[in-house]
Amino acid sequence: MTPALLREQIAQLTAQIAGRPLDTDLDRWLNTEHGPHSASYADLRASCEAGVAQGWLANREGGGLKYGRIFKPADELHGFSVDVVDMKDVAGPHHVHPEGEIDLIMPLDAGATFDGRPAGWLVCPPDSAHRPTVSAGRALVLYLLPQGRIEFTA
Repeated sequence: MTPALLREQIAQLTAQIAGRPLDTDLDRWLNTEHGPHSASYADLRASCEAGVAQGWLANREGGGLKYGRIFKPADELHGFSVDVVDMKDVAGPHHVHPEGEIDLIMPLDAGATFDGRPAGWLVCPPDSAHRPTVSAGRALVLYLLPQGRIEFTA
C-alpha cells in the first residue's frame, strides 16, 4: 500500500460524487453503493489500515487521537481534501463544516461507532457542526472535505 494507490482509490470515488449536494440523499447513496458490504469499502478500509500500520496515515497525535491530512484539495480529487483519524473512545475538537463533510467510518473494534453511526458513510451538510466522537472502541475515520474547509471552534 502506498499514498499514491490510496489517492487513486479516492479519486475514483470522488469522481462519482463531484458536484452532488452533501445531503441525506448522498448519505443514502454512499451507504448503498459503497457501504460495508461493497468491494470499494473493503478496499478503502484495507488501504487505510495498511497506511496506519505503515505509519504514513494518522501519523500525528494530540488530544487522545491520531490524525493527519494525507491529501490537500486537488483537481484529481475533485476539490476534496483527505484526512484520516484513528480514535478510541474519545471526542475530538468541535468544528464547523462550511461546505459539508463526508466521513467513511471503519470500526476496528466490533461495536465501535462514530457519532453514533456504525460502519459506513456519514454525510454532514454545509454549515453543520459536531464534536466527532468514537464510542465503544476504536475506529478509523476518513474525512473528505470540499476544498479542505473546516473551522475549529473555541
